[in-house]
Amino acid sequence: MKIDPVAIDAAVTRDALLVSLADGRELATPIDWFPRLVGATRAERENWRLTGRGEAIHWPDLGEDIEIASLLRTS
Repeated sequence: MKIDPVAIDAAVTRDALLVSLADGRELATPIDWFPRLVGATRAERENWRLTGRGEAIHWPDLGEDIEIASLLRTS
């Protein structure tokens, strides 16, 4: 059975991108992997939205899009 990863929440801390998935998993990825997030202000980091059914996270102020499936492949 294939489970599509769907995000329900996200947060950016000083050290990590944290993503909660609908199936109960939580991902933590080093923020250093995302230079646009590293250089962003707190307000820019907090201004995000899920795209699709939760398959990606979009930061409109930064022009950054991160696919949830890619986080699973690299974490």
